[in-house]
Amino acid sequence: MNKLSKRIGLLTTLLSVFWATGCSDFLDESDPSNFTVENYFTQPAHGRSSVSAIYAPMRDPLGSGFGGGPWMMTEFATGLAGTDLGQAVNSYFVKDLRNTSDNGYGQTYWGSYYRGIANANLSIAKVPTIPAMDAAEVKKLLGEAYFLRAFYYFNLVRLFGNIPLVTEPVNLDSEQLKPSASSPEDVYNLIVADLKLAEESGLPWTDATGKVSLGAVKSLLSQVYLTMAGYPLQKGATHYALAAAKAAEVIDSKQFKLFTTYADLHNPAKKNVEENIFMIQFRTQLLPSNWQVSIIPYNKNISQYSDETGGIYSTGDFVKSYDAADLRIQEKQFFYTKFTNETDRNKEVDLGGYFIYKHFDNVAQTSTANSDLNWPVIRYADVLLTYAEAANEATGPSAKVLESVNAIRTRAQLPALAGLAKDKLREAIWKERWHELCFENITWFDMVRLRKAFNVKTKTFENYVGHKFSYGPTVTERELLFPIPTSEIRNNTSLRQNNGY
Repeated sequence: MNKLSKRIGLLTTLLSVFWATGCSDFLDESDPSNFTVENYFTQPAHGRSSVSAIYAPMRDPLGSGFGGGPWMMTEFATGLAGTDLGQAVNSYFVKDLRNTSDNGYGQTYWGSYYRGIANANLSIAKVPTIPAMDAAEVKKLLGEAYFLRAFYYFNLVRLFGNIPLVTEPVNLDSEQLKPSASSPEDVYNLIVADLKLAEESGLPWTDATGKVSLGAVKSLLSQVYLTMAGYPLQKGATHYALAAAKAAEVIDSKQFKLFTTYADLHNPAKKNVEENIFMIQFRTQLLPSNWQVSIIPYNKNISQYSDETGGIYSTGDFVKSYDAADLRIQEKQFFYTKFTNETDRNKEVDLGGYFIYKHFDNVAQTSTANSDLNWPVIRYADVLLTYAEAANEATGPSAKVLESVNAIRTRAQLPALAGLAKDKLREAIWKERWHELCFENITWFDMVRLRKAFNVKTKTFENYVGHKFSYGPTVTERELLFPIPTSEIRNNTSLRQNNGY
């Protein structure tokens, strides 16, 4: 029995308790290391628990503290974020475009997401072999596994480019223990194939427990097609049409809707419902969300958290790029510039910057220091804007395109768009994506697939390569990808480092 199998067995068992029974028995699990791949997949409950283990690595990049947090990597890469956390060198390497392959943020993404892929491969191989397993349940579990494997690969291929494509369980004797890199096209082909299998697996349109739903599958597939239409594959019109059609299925299902207020974006009571199509799951007192310390200013004494790191906030130039009437930039909508003092809530503190309010847990910050918020992965707002962009590219302006983008603008209390030609509407939709989806690990991916950046001074779009951040650095071609972590290059001589690193 090799160490890899033991680790997978342990992780599978531990995570099964969280998903299947909640927190009550989590600490009572006895000797989980007794479970191994060889003796584990023997009863139907093991199928659910093995698939539940696939979700766990999604949480890893969200860890935050005085070293910053891996989730910040793609935010600093946009040039729209600042930090006051001097010791978070990984943040500054990305923010100032001086990144290296030793950056721990990239290592967290690579290691965690390949662990998720390994767990998915194990479930895909083993769940169908479990005795007395209901056939419909097997199909649904595999649908979740295929979606999650697609999610991990979709992020990895966009972050790192040519990456290993591993689709079967690996042990220490496997030929794929040190796999060669595959082309992005091969990776995307697997992603699409996995999501199509997930579509046909019988999953419900929604799932209030946070598990994968049909709505999540179709929404992610629309995003994948949208990305394939752009760089690096440049599939163009055919894939814009595919993206529009898939997003339209989600819209036409009438299963989702925009929240009426932005406060619901960070309301724990609204987890996994309405606008929140798919989220990374957290639970107060068991697995509390852990980015709260990073979105509060450095040592301003406003929070019940003992650590106030000032890890990430918006640049003032980005906030000023919104229309002055935009509700999203009004105090305590998407951003906040003032808050009450921790020892005297009648006293207001000027924070000196634009901190991120859309991920702010009021209860945790003011009383419990233990957050119950989930992290958004797919919001209905993103689906609407994906449809609007893709349909406009595929067939030009239409009533439904305008209806989709204007739903976002109406909530922001902005006038509806009307009468715009395709090119003008394109940039108007892009601007809504930048302003609506900021600080949700989306904007940098948009910049790379479009090869465009938003100039916050001129409020226009320009080429990504050659774009100058408002605080100085200029993007070069190497910033189209992140570096493959040094340890991975050293451990696997089949890999080649990305250009410029």
